[in-house]
Amino acid sequence: MAASPAVCANPAGRQRVSAGAWDHVDPWPPADFRVTKEDVTEIGARAKKVLHAVVSEYLATGEAVGSQTVAQRYGLAVSPATVRTVMGELEDQGMLRHLHTSAGRIPTDRGLRYYVDTLLRVRSLSAPEKEEIRERLGPVADPQEIMQNVARVLRELSHLAVVVQAPRPESDVVSHVEFVRLRDGQLLVVIASQSGQIQNRLIPIDFPLSPGDLDRINNYLNSLVSGVTLDQMRARLVSEIEKERERTARDPVLAQALKLAVVAAPAAEPGGAILLDGESNLLLAAADLQRARRVLRTLEEKDQIVKLLDRTLNAPGICVFIGAEANLADLTEIAVVAASYGEQDRPLGTIGVIGPSRMSYSKVIPLVEFTADVITEVLPRH
Repeated sequence: MAASPAVCANPAGRQRVSAGAWDHVDPWPPADFRVTKEDVTEIGARAKKVLHAVVSEYLATGEAVGSQTVAQRYGLAVSPATVRTVMGELEDQGMLRHLHTSAGRIPTDRGLRYYVDTLLRVRSLSAPEKEEIRERLGPVADPQEIMQNVARVLRELSHLAVVVQAPRPESDVVSHVEFVRLRDGQLLVVIASQSGQIQNRLIPIDFPLSPGDLDRINNYLNSLVSGVTLDQMRARLVSEIEKERERTARDPVLAQALKLAVVAAPAAEPGGAILLDGESNLLLAAADLQRARRVLRTLEEKDQIVKLLDRTLNAPGICVFIGAEANLADLTEIAVVAASYGEQDRPLGTIGVIGPSRMSYSKVIPLVEFTADVITEVLPRH
């Protein structure tokens, strides 16, 4: 059966648990969330309780779960024999699978998907946890330092691998362009974006420019490219060269300005820079070292990670990819929890936590969600 798409839900307005208390938690996702997923076979109330118990026990221990454990620990008020019958039915529906070496069962990816979509209860981060994340991420002026701090915080709090995508050139908007004379024959171009990223490049010149000429060039270029994305900047300048050919023929300074700006404009590249951290945590958490090493090799190539982050960028809220849904080189028994950051109508990039499918979703989901919100708050705005 084909894997269903990841859950992507907009967490705005969801009730939270205060101070990390567990006396009230919310079902994940709430009924009013717009969840995109393949329909799964509906199961009865008793089967839901048994599935919830099996998955909860499995996530906590990593061991196959037997009917005796479920009956004794989860207060279902039924006998182990009844639990065993229900577990068999869940196995027939593809929610659980039997391990040959054990009488117990473990959830399949389909069972985990149903659990995350329907049964999972997520606590809010406590006030001290939120304050710690805010303090460790800001205030910092340099976006690159912010991204490094994000990777470190998520790694230390999740104990899993982390992927952080810097603001993407196709989303990040130019706020200012300036050419600065360093010495004869050389200019420094400074390109600032609204996310706070600063790009510098040295440009050789073989013609004289007066201070007045530089002022004209800077004013002219800012009128052209302020408000366009970094990805659109080069195309805008090339287009302007064609449109203004007659005008610039009469004004050599503006003609040179456009040529300099095209040389200085960042090359268009898909996605933003990718920062990986905590890869060794995958080895520590892995039951199968060979599979974990395959994951690491896939992450090092980064192409498939970029594709996965692209699927998250414009999705509403948190995305959870389980097993084959992540499409990471046909790797199974792996999960990714990811969220975009930036304004709702202009997401800039994505962060994610990567770990075994046996990760603690109730802990990782609110961690990733809140961290993405804080990134949006602390990135410089112009």
